[in-house]
Amino acid sequence: MRQDGGMSDTASTFVAVCQFSPTDSRESNRARIAELTADAAGRGARLVVFPEYSSYFVDPMDVTLAANSEPLDGAFVKALQGVASAHGVTIVAGLVESAGDRVRNTLVAVDGTGLRATYRKQHLYDAFGQTESDWIEAGELGAPETLDIDGLRVAMMTCYDLRFPEVARTLVDAGADVIVVPAEWVRGALKEHHWTTLLAARAIENTVYVVAADHPTPIGVGHSQIIDPQGVVVAGVGTAEGIAVAELSHDAIERVREKNPALKLRRYTVVPR
Repeated sequence: MRQDGGMSDTASTFVAVCQFSPTDSRESNRARIAELTADAAGRGARLVVFPEYSSYFVDPMDVTLAANSEPLDGAFVKALQGVASAHGVTIVAGLVESAGDRVRNTLVAVDGTGLRATYRKQHLYDAFGQTESDWIEAGELGAPETLDIDGLRVAMMTCYDLRFPEVARTLVDAGADVIVVPAEWVRGALKEHHWTTLLAARAIENTVYVVAADHPTPIGVGHSQIIDPQGVVVAGVGTAEGIAVAELSHDAIERVREKNPALKLRRYTVVPR
C-alpha cells in the first residue's frame, strides 16, 4: 500500500482459471476442486477461480437443486477452506445455496481463514429458451463485497450478469481492479462469440482485469480466460477441462488508465431500478 492509502503500483498476483465439469455428485466436485487447486497452486496461483454451480450441477435443472443446496457454513465452503489453507490460496467457486423452497446461485470467495466474500447472481438466465428463475432466487441489490489479494481488489459477478454492463461498473465503483466471472455459459448459436466479446468489453470499458471460468463443452462453451485491461487475452483454456494461469499487475492497470482515462471522463453513474 502507498502512504496515502492507495494501492501500490507494484502490487501483483497470479490467478488461475480452472475449467471443469461439475456433476450431481457433491463429493466428486469437491475432490476435483481439490485436485485442480493443488495443480494451480503448484503453478504459482494465489487466486484460483472455478465455474458457476461448482458445488452441484444437473442439466436440465430440476428439484434436486434444493435437495443438494448448502448453507454458507456447509460442507462445500468448509472443504474449500481446507483446500485453500493447505495451498495458501483464495478460491472462488459457485455454490448452490439453500434458500427455503428455492435456492440461490451464489459465489463464495474462501481462503484459509474462512469465507471472505459472497455474491448472489442478480440477473437470472431467463433467455435463449432457459428459465433459471423457475429454481433460483435472484440476489438482492446492494453494495458489492470485495476482497484484497496481494494488493489487488477483487470483486465477483456471475455468468448472465456479464450481459449487463451496469453490474461490472458497480464493481469498479467499489474499487475493483479484478472482476471474477464464474459461469455456465450454455452453448448455442453465436454463444461463444457473445462470451468472448462481452468478456473483452467489460475489461476494456472498465480498464480492469477480467477473470472468467466456464464449464467445458458439451454444455458450456469453454474458453475460460484471463483478460487484461486492454481486452487482450493473456491466458486461456480451449473447450476441454484445463487450467490457465497469468500474472495480474496493478501497474498494468495504471498504465492503461493513464492513456485511457475513461472512468474519469464518464458523465453518468449507475443506480438500481
